[in-house]
Amino acid sequence: MHIVVCVKQVPDTKIIKINPKTNTLDRRSAPAILNPYDAHAVQEAVKIKKELGKGTISVLSMGPPQATAVIKKSIEIGADRGFLISDRAFAGADTLATSYALSKALGRISKEMPVDLIMCGKHAIDGDTGQVGPGIARRLDIPPVTNVIEVSELNESENKVLLKRKIMNGYELIQAQIPCLLTVEKDINSIEYAPMSNMIKAARYEPVIWSVNDLEDVDRTQLGLKGSPTIVGKMFTPPKPEGGKRLEGTPEEQVKQLMGLLSDKKELFLSQ
Repeated sequence: MHIVVCVKQVPDTKIIKINPKTNTLDRRSAPAILNPYDAHAVQEAVKIKKELGKGTISVLSMGPPQATAVIKKSIEIGADRGFLISDRAFAGADTLATSYALSKALGRISKEMPVDLIMCGKHAIDGDTGQVGPGIARRLDIPPVTNVIEVSELNESENKVLLKRKIMNGYELIQAQIPCLLTVEKDINSIEYAPMSNMIKAARYEPVIWSVNDLEDVDRTQLGLKGSPTIVGKMFTPPKPEGGKRLEGTPEEQVKQLMGLLSDKKELFLSQ
């Protein structure tokens, strides 16, 4: 069983700020971390490997050279090896161009060792689109299953996996054919404390780094800004909520005040 987990380095959104002049994320204002949803995907891959008693877990990322840090973090969680595709040709990629580049890297990985399962986090916390995972599956022509909260059963002999998928009012059970791609929720597991041996391995580990020239049959017009039809028109910080208004007086007076406020809100809503 060969599982490849796609991971991303993202800014910590609890700390990051928006540049008021450019209306873009000021990535220098926050430390870079492993996307939390991706960490749960790596943890689930480790769990599957333990349950099967065999297998290889590879992690794949796209980004600048410093993105090797998230691969090392994945090794600490329990992955076996890591690959980073890093090249100026990938810069400025939207989800369409990103899924294309990652699919080409997955193609090279699969030539060395066939891939049975691809796992991704539900979405990245800096973009929140959830499009890259399904985009990869579409390009590789394999079934995607999103919002997975449990890998219930994996049958290697029949190349089938039974999954529990989160939906709005509960969950649904899905049986998918392997190879397939899963995007996982945080609910799927808890991140375990890494043993000292994993920490030492991660500190010493050097990921394989590929440039665009190391990938095969790449159409450069589908990479980076050239291959990105998405344009972010504007980003802004939502206004702070206004404080509540205290109603005073007799119950009858308070009711009149409340009705007046509701009437003003109604007129404002209708005018919009």
